[in-house]
Amino acid sequence: MSKPTETERCIESLIAVFQKYSGKDGNNCQLSKTEFISFMNTELAAFTKNQKDPGVLDRMMKKLDLNSDGQLDFQEFLNLIGGLAIACHDSFLLASQKRF
Repeated sequence: MSKPTETERCIESLIAVFQKYSGKDGNNCQLSKTEFISFMNTELAAFTKNQKDPGVLDRMMKKLDLNSDGQLDFQEFLNLIGGLAIACHDSFLLASQKRF
C-alpha cells in the first residue's frame, strides 16, 4: 500500500478537524453555532482575535449556512475553508507582484 499524497493527507486532515468539532452538541455530521465558534476560536484564532466586530462570527455562520438550518454540514464548512484558501492565495499573489 502506498503512502498518501500530500493532497490526500490535507483532505484527511480537513475531515479530522471537522469531526473533532462536530458532534459535541449531538450531531456528528454538522457543526452547531457553538461548535463553529469553538472551531474558529481554536483553529483560526489569529483571525478571530484580530476582529474588532463582535458579530463577525454570527454573520459568517449565517452566510455559510446555505440551507438556513442553523448548522454547517461538511460542504458548508468546506465553503469556509475554500474561501479562506482563496483569500490567502490572493494575498500571496499580491505580495509576490509587489516584489517585481
